[in-house]
Amino acid sequence: MTKLTYRLPNLPALDRRSMLAHCGMGLGSLGLGNVLSQDERLAADEIASTTGNRLNQKPAHTFGKAKHVIHFFLNGGPSHVDTFDPKPALQKYSGRLVPSTQPTERRTGAALPSPFRFRQYGESGLPVSDLFSKTATHADDIAVIRSMYAQVPNHEPSLMLMNCGDSVQARPSMGAWVLYGLGAENANLPGFIAMCPKGLPIKDSENWQSAFLPGAYQGTHIDTQHSQLSKLIENIEHPHLATADQRRQLDLLRRWNLKHRETRNDDRLDARIHSYELAFRMQDAAAEAFDLSVEPKHIQDMYGDTTHGQQTLIARRLIERGVRYIQLWHGGGQPWDTHTNIADRLPGLAGDIDGPIAALMTDLKQRGLFDETLILWGGEFGRTPTVELVGESKPSLGRDHNHYGFSVWMAGGGIRGGTMYGATDDFGFAAVENRTSVHDLHATILHTMGLDHKQLTYRYAGRDFRLTDVHGNVIHDILS
Repeated sequence: MTKLTYRLPNLPALDRRSMLAHCGMGLGSLGLGNVLSQDERLAADEIASTTGNRLNQKPAHTFGKAKHVIHFFLNGGPSHVDTFDPKPALQKYSGRLVPSTQPTERRTGAALPSPFRFRQYGESGLPVSDLFSKTATHADDIAVIRSMYAQVPNHEPSLMLMNCGDSVQARPSMGAWVLYGLGAENANLPGFIAMCPKGLPIKDSENWQSAFLPGAYQGTHIDTQHSQLSKLIENIEHPHLATADQRRQLDLLRRWNLKHRETRNDDRLDARIHSYELAFRMQDAAAEAFDLSVEPKHIQDMYGDTTHGQQTLIARRLIERGVRYIQLWHGGGQPWDTHTNIADRLPGLAGDIDGPIAALMTDLKQRGLFDETLILWGGEFGRTPTVELVGESKPSLGRDHNHYGFSVWMAGGGIRGGTMYGATDDFGFAAVENRTSVHDLHATILHTMGLDHKQLTYRYAGRDFRLTDVHGNVIHDILS
């Protein structure tokens, strides 16, 4: 490649770090990529050829049916005994202590039967409670894993475990690993997006982190309580410069980056360069992808005009445009942490997402995308089948955390629908049949995408790390 030369007359010498410090926040929203012209594409290609584009598509280890993942994350821990794991024994022991229990984080008392009716759906007869009656119309597409277990009954470590494969150490999130393994299909949009209305505390950003993987695989957080693009995605619009003026700055920044890069080999620098490129390209691509007004009215009505309905419709539009991994958080503040009054609280929580989930599955089928999209539903753990006690042993009519046994379900690419895998005990306290760890779940998700969890490794600090650490077995019984 021809060495680039340039002159900046009458300017004091500046290294790259000093330049960025003097120029302030404006350059943070700029990129080095293309949005309008062939010249811009050549500029991006020149950077990519020098640094290596980490987001280029990569071959899978084996054939995988799924190309994308949509993960509905019910923040706080949904109750399995009120949704997808019916326990008639709780009715028999209503108001009485159950014969066997597990130590709980808070005091619990007698059995608390579910106030919601379970019905059998589809040819498979999959039992689902009335809380998810719309989702249940797709019962023959769903595989429910009823035997999940986690490590501790606390939100933060269990969130980390479910999302990153480790409850203690900072590790790359599942979306980052998928993007690392397969690359991105669309160069103008992030390959990994986490959407959450009302946001999440700063500490929760670790759930879509890239950790020791290159920063290009970091998840992009979007606050979907907003509809205006500039509020959906921070710094998507430059506050002062038009596109042409940005182009002039980018040309200069590109030259300095390449000059700086000649004597260095730093993954962090490469990640920053690519983040600038993507940020600039997104100014056009994101505006089109997030514009729901172009959707037909019957599609908008099917998803509903709620925040979660619009968030789910955005997810479908992003899948169409090649986004690899999308996580849909159900609210901030851990709304599924139902310690009190489940009979009053759960219908509203489930109602927020039941219709949108059913609409998504119908919509994906109509568009021929269902078989290549893996849908995952669940939280960080489940709830106790016994009632939580508050004050002077007064029942709260709610449930405590339960990591000994809970449910998740999957549907779509690579999944054999109408399946129930594993079981908890008669009361729903603990997984007893085909006990399934979070590492097993992660191994199975990667398998549906053609990735061998044992081969998907990254060397860091003298060790080969992987999402499943040294654990995990693929659950072949739920695969098609």
